[in-house]
Amino acid sequence: MPTDPPPPTKLTATKTTWAENRRGMVSAASGPSRLPPGQHLTSGLPILDLGTQPNLVPRDWSLTTGGLVATPLRWSWDDLLRQPQTTLTADIHCVTAWSSYDNTFTGVSFRHVLRQMQPKAGATHAMLRGFDGYSTNLALTDLDRDDVLICHSWNGKPLPRENGGPVRLLVPHLYFWKSAKWLRHITLMDRDQPGYWEARGYHMRGDPWKQERYGD
Repeated sequence: MPTDPPPPTKLTATKTTWAENRRGMVSAASGPSRLPPGQHLTSGLPILDLGTQPNLVPRDWSLTTGGLVATPLRWSWDDLLRQPQTTLTADIHCVTAWSSYDNTFTGVSFRHVLRQMQPKAGATHAMLRGFDGYSTNLALTDLDRDDVLICHSWNGKPLPRENGGPVRLLVPHLYFWKSAKWLRHITLMDRDQPGYWEARGYHMRGDPWKQERYGD
C-alpha cells in the first residue's frame, strides 16, 4: 500500500490556490445557526480525495499506533469489530463549503482507542495517516471526545470505498479534511505538526464555526 502522498492533482492544486486566496471566507452570521458561516447544505457526502482511492477490503485493513504510547496497537478488521461499538448521528462540514446534516456513523470511540494505547506523559497531539498517503494533525483534546469515532459504517451500511471505507476517522466538530479516510496509522506526539493540507496553507485545527479554513 502507498504511504507517501501521491503527485498533485488538479483538485489539490485548486485547493492550494483557495488557501492562498482565502476562498470562502465570509462575515460570521449573527445569531444561532445549525449551518456554519460560509457553508451551503447538500445531501450525502461529496467525494474528495488526493486522486487515489485504495482498493482495500476488510481482511486487508489494519490499524497501527505508535509514538508516545505505552501500548502500541495493531488491530485487524476483526479486532476492530471486537471493540465496544458506538452509533451516532452528526452533521458534517467540509472546508470546500458544503455541509451535510444527519449522517449516522458506527465505529469505535476514539476515547476507547486512547485508553488502549495509554498515551505517555507529554503527548498532546496525533498525526493520523491513511493508506492513500494522506495525513492530518489533531490535538488530543479534539480526539478525546464522545463524538469522535474510528468508523466502518455510514447510514447503516458498510462505509463505501470512495468515502474512506473500510475504515476512516470521524471528527464531526471540525472541518471534514480532519477526518482522515482509509485510516492506517496513528502517531502520538509531544507537539503539533502539519499534515498534508496544513502544510499547504490550511488551518492547523479547522473549527467551522470560527471559519478556521486557512492558516495565518
